Amino acid sequence: MNANIKTVSFLGINTIEIDVQIQMLNGLPAFTIVGLPDKTVAESRERIRACLYSMGIALPSKRITVNLAPADVQKEGSHYDLPIALALLTAMGVIQQEDVDSVVAVGELALNGSLAKVPGVLPTAIWAKSQNKILICPEEQAQEAVWAGENHILAPSSLLSLINHFKGEQILPRIVAKASEHTIKPSNVGCFSDIKGQMTAKRAMEIAAAGNHNVLMLGPPGVGKSILAARIPSIMPPITPEEALEVTMIHSLAGMTSDVGLITERPYRSPHHSASLVALVGGGANAKPGEISLAHRGVLFLDELPEFSRAALESLRQPLETGNITIARANSHVTYPARIQLVAAMNPCRCGYLGNPEKECNLAPKCGKDYLRKISGPLLDRIDIFVDVPDVKISDFTQPQESIEKSGAIRARVMAAREIQLERYKSRRLGTNSEVDGHELEHYLTDEAKEVLYRCIDLVKISARGYYRVIKLARTLADLAKFDAIEKGHVTEAISYRRMM
Repeated sequence: MNANIKTVSFLGINTIEIDVQIQMLNGLPAFTIVGLPDKTVAESRERIRACLYSMGIALPSKRITVNLAPADVQKEGSHYDLPIALALLTAMGVIQQEDVDSVVAVGELALNGSLAKVPGVLPTAIWAKSQNKILICPEEQAQEAVWAGENHILAPSSLLSLINHFKGEQILPRIVAKASEHTIKPSNVGCFSDIKGQMTAKRAMEIAAAGNHNVLMLGPPGVGKSILAARIPSIMPPITPEEALEVTMIHSLAGMTSDVGLITERPYRSPHHSASLVALVGGGANAKPGEISLAHRGVLFLDELPEFSRAALESLRQPLETGNITIARANSHVTYPARIQLVAAMNPCRCGYLGNPEKECNLAPKCGKDYLRKISGPLLDRIDIFVDVPDVKISDFTQPQESIEKSGAIRARVMAAREIQLERYKSRRLGTNSEVDGHELEHYLTDEAKEVLYRCIDLVKISARGYYRVIKLARTLADLAKFDAIEKGHVTEAISYRRMM
């Protein structure tokens, strides 16, 4: 007897079709899985055996060989349980071959026959729809898969309910996407009115959010750097449906989706400075996405920037420049999207009080230079905005809460600037000034703006990358002010945010 069924192996957003072939031969009873399976796949035979036993189905006393073709592709993960079980049931005549001819199946089998969650359901569902196939996935992940299309999904709670569906004894319900609003919840991210003082830093955060620019805050401990970073999502525009689908696909591959399915808020990731290179970039045995990719279309906040390992910091170069990150391993080569807004914070020195005569250590100012030297010049060159966050003054503490500008007002200005950028770049499907090549914006410079910019380059020797980043930042300032051209004042302010090191 022979039977086969399709499943999908996911590496990044790309997919590889796997043909699960079952062959039963006379001879000594055995259950063999071949085709480069890892330990988790090899253990499928025990989970399937126990699952069928719990339903009162006995395996035939024949030699059973499961071939996962193509044989030269590494198979890993528990999502092969369900397709192997379905192919086995087809070979045994429990279900008909035509029932599974146009099916892609993913799911882990529990010992009692129920289906458990597996990573990567959304990209698998999108691939299945593109091939005009029906996806079978665990009921728990139905809301994740439904965003690929409501008419191509079966989401049983157990293997038994799926068998009964094929036999016509129990019809699985149609999956309908739950309605969700693309909103920012102020109770979760807070408001800029919570922060007293720090007007310069707030202005820098507004500019960064308007153009998706990278920003580095420098200041002593306890002045509000972390709170400023945490409030950035409250002034960012809502995530678009296309961006939400991208973000959800990445989180699906990492096994981090919620029961709602689609992620409707911009990611905000804040890894600890002890995070390893693999945790930040991604990788491991399954080449899963790391913090950089999980922050795609959102904010990656790195507090205590110099305390991160040198290798982890240098790994930021590629995504900050290209918007993606490539993980190269011996058995896989995966590229994940990583269009992030980097927000970083650091103290001026290790003790944190450089410049304060009453608190600074006896190594000042050398300690500050040594501390900053832990961050490479090429990485600093990719940061658009450097802003000093000084100590809060007594007059700031006495400022009435109602007089402080709220996130809603700032967000309205940010969204107005983003709308201008969306209209400008709509033909190329770009969203912000930070994504476009700087040379394309040079023609917006007025003669006076060019003169100021050229004079600055002559004096402080800005790099070519820095030159174009200044233009992109000036373009964002002009958009916030609703100017068609980049004026002298916009260039001057943009240069003031660029620290010459």
